[in-house]
Amino acid sequence: MKLLIDADGCPVVTLALREARAWEIPCLLLCDTAHRIERPGAETIVVSQGADSVDFALLKRLVPGDVVITQDYGLAALCLTRGARVVDQNGREYTDENIDGLLRVRHAAARIRRGGGRLRGPAKRTRAQDAAFVLGLRQILVQACPSGEK
Repeated sequence: MKLLIDADGCPVVTLALREARAWEIPCLLLCDTAHRIERPGAETIVVSQGADSVDFALLKRLVPGDVVITQDYGLAALCLTRGARVVDQNGREYTDENIDGLLRVRHAAARIRRGGGRLRGPAKRTRAQDAAFVLGLRQILVQACPSGEK
């Protein structure tokens, strides 16, 4: 098992790396040339800029049982079909039960933007969101690790 992070714009890279080190799980950071992110204890994979280039690079390295961190509902859906566990930056696990609804919301938001509408951006990140992320990731790691515990 490894931890793969869709690192472009990911606000929890440092928190995720701390957990990966604690669990002794290899970690890959995937980003494009515009968001080059390197951290000790993680392998960084930099791909050229382009629509979904990071997503395709991540999918190419993914095997069943891996854990993925992403904010991208489309990428999450693809990871689920490949047998990965997927969590967002707030600790919510994407599942077969919730991904369709999330994709519908994304599609509706895209329609509004294409029509000239504007949507409010995310609020400033809070400590509570960071704590929820760590809790959610730990729950997944407990379930995903062969021994069930660190």
